[in-house]
Amino acid sequence: MKILIIEPYFTGSHADWAKGYQKFSRHDVHILSLSGQFWKWRMHGGAVTLAQKFLGSDFSPDFILATDMLDLTTFLALTRKKTHAIPTGIYFHENQISYPWSSADRDVLKKRDHHYGFINYVSALAADAVFFNSHFHRTSFFADLPKILRHFPDHRGMDNIKKLEQKSKVLYLGLDLQRFDEFRVQEERDKPLILWNHRWEYDKNPGDFFLVLNELKNDGIDFEIAVLGENFSKVPIIFEPMQSIFKEKIVQYGFAKTFEEYARWLWRAHIIPITSRQDFFGASLVEAVYCNCYPILPKRLAFPEIISIDIYPKNFYNDMQDLYDKLEIAIENFRSLKTGKLRELVSKFDWRKMASEYDNQFELIAQRHN
Repeated sequence: MKILIIEPYFTGSHADWAKGYQKFSRHDVHILSLSGQFWKWRMHGGAVTLAQKFLGSDFSPDFILATDMLDLTTFLALTRKKTHAIPTGIYFHENQISYPWSSADRDVLKKRDHHYGFINYVSALAADAVFFNSHFHRTSFFADLPKILRHFPDHRGMDNIKKLEQKSKVLYLGLDLQRFDEFRVQEERDKPLILWNHRWEYDKNPGDFFLVLNELKNDGIDFEIAVLGENFSKVPIIFEPMQSIFKEKIVQYGFAKTFEEYARWLWRAHIIPITSRQDFFGASLVEAVYCNCYPILPKRLAFPEIISIDIYPKNFYNDMQDLYDKLEIAIENFRSLKTGKLRELVSKFDWRKMASEYDNQFELIAQRHN
């Protein structure tokens, strides 16, 4: 079976996901992509450029899987002479309907931020199947979709919501976790190492992360910090003063130049406290936990589903005071945190197990279409 993945925002976890499935699938998977920048323009104009690329290629897929960054309706309209008989799916890494927009975003300020969510909505309508990377993501999408449709004056199509629900499923994110094994670090650190390995953006809420660490520092609690993750042109202002405030505690600051460097820092780290405002899955968390990093997580978003709050309730906090208390305990007992139990839990997201689930789902769609 021939599968085409269309990814207009080919960078970071989006690129890793596409390349991972390509590597571990039993099918012939091709990737059609654009560079990961200018995300709003990718959602508006990426479909035009990618349609031209597709029409100029000789690849004839049996199934097309687009991601949420593609305006699938425009792509299919422009390529209908080649795609009219090909089944399609859309995979939601995130969505612009339930994604928490920054209050400083110019589209929010000008009250024109609904268009990107509408692109996600009509793309889902156009697809034969809709996939979400977690149950939390699917639930939040359908909870918020009626709100955006009510903004429009008439013909809101509320009955379409049920149709979308019926053709949607959860298909967890696949990750190449076993590649971390090669760079496993066995070393005893004198101080607990706290990890940040997320994007440097407002939705990951670095403010609360550094706030709780600053309170611990002011109370005389000793620790070190490794700050990793991608940073973009608009970095939250909080990062600049934090480099100075924590200068004696920061042992790594900035994007790791190689995967080996990134992996080794994850193996060295002891604790990963999460303060995100948005996480529909939490790939950076799963990678850290696979490397035996102890998570302290909010009782919201996708985290209770990914780490199973029923089995590991002590890894979850209610509020900032609870986060402080759990961090303090973890820091005091950092030498005993690397048990490997949680590592076994997240291993199920490795592509070596997930790829067959993807393959089976896409085969079913192709068979039903024929």
